[in-house]
Amino acid sequence: MNQTITEQILDDHLVDGELEPGEEIGIDVDQVLTQDTTGTMVWLQFEALDMDEVQTELAAQYCDHQTYQFDFKNTDDHRFLRSAAGTYGAFFSRPGNGICHQVHKENFAAPGKTLLGSDSHTPTPGGLGELAIGAGGLDIAVAMGGGAYYVEMPEVVNVRLEGELPSWATAKDIILQLLGDLSVKGGVGKVLEYTGPGVETLSVPERTTITNMGTELGATSSIFPTDDRTREWLSEVGREDEFVALSPDEGADYHDEIVVDLSDIEPMIAKPSMPDNVVPVGEVAGTEVDQVMVGSCTNGAYEDILPAAKMLEGRRVKRQTEMIVAPGSKQASEMLAREGWTAELMAAGVNFSEATCGACIGIGHVPASDSVSLRTFNRNFEGRSGIEDDSVYLCSPEVAAAAAIAGEIVDPRDLATELGDLEDPGFELGDSYSDGMGQEDPDIINPDQSIDDGLIKGPNIADVPIRDAIGSEAGGEALLRMGDNITTDHIIPATSDILMYRSNVPKLSEYTLSRVDETFPERAQEASGGVLVAGENYGQGSSREHAALCPMYLGIQAVFAQSFARIHKANLFNFGIVPLTIDADIYDSIQQGDDLRIVDDVGKAVENGQEEFTVRVNGNREFTAQMDASEREREILAAGGKLSWVKQQHDGDGASGATPADD
Repeated sequence: MNQTITEQILDDHLVDGELEPGEEIGIDVDQVLTQDTTGTMVWLQFEALDMDEVQTELAAQYCDHQTYQFDFKNTDDHRFLRSAAGTYGAFFSRPGNGICHQVHKENFAAPGKTLLGSDSHTPTPGGLGELAIGAGGLDIAVAMGGGAYYVEMPEVVNVRLEGELPSWATAKDIILQLLGDLSVKGGVGKVLEYTGPGVETLSVPERTTITNMGTELGATSSIFPTDDRTREWLSEVGREDEFVALSPDEGADYHDEIVVDLSDIEPMIAKPSMPDNVVPVGEVAGTEVDQVMVGSCTNGAYEDILPAAKMLEGRRVKRQTEMIVAPGSKQASEMLAREGWTAELMAAGVNFSEATCGACIGIGHVPASDSVSLRTFNRNFEGRSGIEDDSVYLCSPEVAAAAAIAGEIVDPRDLATELGDLEDPGFELGDSYSDGMGQEDPDIINPDQSIDDGLIKGPNIADVPIRDAIGSEAGGEALLRMGDNITTDHIIPATSDILMYRSNVPKLSEYTLSRVDETFPERAQEASGGVLVAGENYGQGSSREHAALCPMYLGIQAVFAQSFARIHKANLFNFGIVPLTIDADIYDSIQQGDDLRIVDDVGKAVENGQEEFTVRVNGNREFTAQMDASEREREILAAGGKLSWVKQQHDGDGASGATPADD
C-alpha cells in the first residue's frame, strides 16, 4: 500500500483498529504536552488514576496562559504543576519561558514522532514532520499513563503547494487564504498534508505558522514532509541528530487534493469575528487601527518578529496606535535582544510583553471600547480579546507592522510605494539560537532535577468531580438554546478573573456559559439537571475540558446539537454527557424551556450500540436524535466518563485502561 506521511506515522504507532477513514483507531503516543489552564486538571486526574510515573517517552508541562500570576491562585497552580512534573517525571517550563507550542518546537518536537497535547494548537510541530493532535486533558492523563489515544481515522487531504510566494506575501497569508476558501469547518475529520514543489520554498517557522492555524480549519492535524529545510532548522537549534526523512510514498492515495499556487497569494486579513472571514487587505484599507500586536504561538518565533522589526527600523509607530510585541518564547526575545532588534523596536515606540498566551485569551492588552485591534494571532472570536463586541483582525507580521506605521490598515505593497524606501523584509532564519537548547534551557526543569518531593496543593485546588454511571433516564429542561459556532470560550471564558479557578470546578462552574446567558449557572443549579441545545459546530476552539467538566458538575445530562467539534465531543464522552445530533428542522422546533426526555433506557441503549434515540418534547411530541460513537466511547459514556471507566477497568480485571496499550 502506498501511504501518505500521515498513514506512515500512524501505521508505525498503531495498536488498535485499521487505517480506514471513519474507523476508530488507537495509537501509541511518544510525547505529551500540557499547559497551565489545562494542566492542573490533567495532573489531578493522573493522580486519581493512581499512576506512579509518566510512561511516554517525554512529557512536558508549560506555564504560558496565566503567567502574570494576578492572584495567589495562579501562583499556587504553577507551584502545583511544578511539583506534579517533578513527582511524576515530566519536564517543567517555568512561567515566562514561553508558549508551549513554540517552546516545545524549539526543544522537543521531532519528525516521525506522535504528540498529544491538551491544547487545540498542538498540531504546530507538524511543520517539522511530527504528527501532533490536540485533545482533552483526561485523554492526556491516560496517554501519560501508557494508554493508547483513540481517534476516528481522519481523511488525509493533499494540499499541493506550487510556485513561490511573491514579495510581501507570507505563510500567514497562505493559511488565511485556505480559511477563506474552506471555512472553520473545512478541515473537520481531516489531516491536511502539504506536498508539492512549493514546500521546499518554506522554512520550518513558516510551515509551523500554517500547521498551527490548521486548527482554525477544524483539522485533526496538519503535517509537512521533512527535507533539507527541516534538517537546517534542527541544526540551528542543536538537534540535527533527530532529523528523520519523511515523504509520501510514490502514488500515495489521498482522499482529496487542494492545489495552492503560492505565486497567486497576496496579503490577506481576517475581519471580525471569525478566522475564516478573510479578504485581501486592500478591501479594508483605511480602517483606523488603535492597537497592533505581533506574536502569539502562531507568529511569535524570532523569524516572525524580525520582519516587523526591519520594517520599523528608523521609523516610528503612529502616535494614535499602540504596538506590542508578544514573543512566543523567551528564546525569541533573547535572540532579538542579542542582535539589537529589541532596542530598535523600542526606539520605534513598540512595547514588549512577556512570552505568554495572555492577550490571545483576553488576559492583558485588552483592547479599548469601540477600537480596532490588529493581531498576528490565530483566533478572533467575538469577546475572546477580553472585551465584548471587540473588533479584532488577524494578519501577518508584515501587515501588522505596516498598520503600526500608517495608523490604519494598509496593504504593505501600497505603503512601500508611498514611502519609497520600505522594502519587503523577506524571510531570514535565525542564526543565533543558543547552543545546548532543550535540556540545558535554564527555564526548563528536567525530571531528574525536581525540587519538590511530592504534590503541593494550595487551598484553591479541589478534587476532580466524578459522575456516576448513566442510568435508565436522561433529559430535562432545555436550559439554554444556542446558535452555531459556540466556542469553548463561550462555555468557559478564559479571562483572568475566571481562569484562576481552573483547579476548582465547583467555583469555575459558576461561570459556565455566562457569556451566552449570565443567568445560566444559577438556573442550572436550581434545576438540578437539564440539557443544552445548539446549532452547528458546537464546542469549537480551545481544547479545554472544563467546557464539558463544568456542565457535568451542574448536572447537564445531554447536549443536542446539529454538529460537534471533534475535541469537545470527545470531552463530552469523557465526562459522561450524552452528545446527540439533531437535524436543522428539529433544532428549529425546540424552544428554550422545553422539556426533553429520552424515551429509551439510556444506559442500556448506549451500551447496546443503539444509534437512534427517541426524544419526547413536553410529553406530547417526539423526534429522533442520533449518536455517532464507537464501542469504546459507549463504554466510557455508560460508565459515567473516562475516569470512572478506567477505574472500573482497573478494579474489574486488574488491567488499568491507562496501562501500556500493547499489553
